[in-house]
Amino acid sequence: MTITASVIHLFLALILSPLLMGIINRTKALFAGRKGQPLLQPYYDLIKLMKKGAVYSTTSSWVFRLGPVLGLAAVMISIMIVPAGGIGGMLSFPGDFVFMAYALGLTRFVTVLAAMDTGSAFEGMGASREVQFAIIAEVVLLLGLAVLAVGTQEISLAGIYAGLWTNSISTLIPVTFLVAFAFLIVLLTENARIPVDDPNTHLELTMIHEVMVLDHGGVDLAFIQYGASLKLWLFSALLAGIAIPLRTGLPLMDMIISITGILVIAMLVGIIESCMARLKLLHVPQMLVVALSVTVAALLWIMR
Repeated sequence: MTITASVIHLFLALILSPLLMGIINRTKALFAGRKGQPLLQPYYDLIKLMKKGAVYSTTSSWVFRLGPVLGLAAVMISIMIVPAGGIGGMLSFPGDFVFMAYALGLTRFVTVLAAMDTGSAFEGMGASREVQFAIIAEVVLLLGLAVLAVGTQEISLAGIYAGLWTNSISTLIPVTFLVAFAFLIVLLTENARIPVDDPNTHLELTMIHEVMVLDHGGVDLAFIQYGASLKLWLFSALLAGIAIPLRTGLPLMDMIISITGILVIAMLVGIIESCMARLKLLHVPQMLVVALSVTVAALLWIMR
């Protein structure tokens, strides 16, 4: 039954991940008093891009063409590791959260390489910013998962999330919410959301992720956008599994609770983007340092 639930979760992640972008956009439109775009607009955009051909610059090489495909493949592999609540992913083994972090790092690496392969100064600028912020964000992600591993005495994501709200609950409550807060900041950073980046801006001097994909189009851009949706689902699933203190012991019910939490997190991201302005680039590392400090505090609490 658990294996079946893991397969269903993977299938739903592949199908529903673009819906998260639609929920964020509709939430922002609601706060702005606008009708907003259709909830399924991200699906329409992906279909339209898949029907178009890609145009490649004469200055780019095979690295530029391989970037979107390899990046999407790495995110899909990472999705197969992430649990749905207390249900383990399709790929579960000791230390799998380290492998997941490296797979996500590979996605960023090939995206940065593809951006720099164009020879564009703007894309190189965005790539440098992406790497700068990722240095701290990746540390927060790995340290947060390590803290939960110490608290649950497990070394796989499936074991960590299954035992998070069942073992030593009185000790893990403060640690869990500290890590959840840090993961929310990581989610906003890794997915280039406000207050870190504005995915809707067209000003190259203020863009981070979007400026790296300016030269991509057609199918390549569809792969990048779909990969971004899957990445948002991944981090939302990680956050939902930590923040929702509910385990029924029924695989399908736990999965439903987890997916509901993922959709609520998408709404939360929309609310944050509606209530906050984009930070100055110099202030983004400071926010990430706050997340790192919170994670260190959780580590000290669990080891006291």
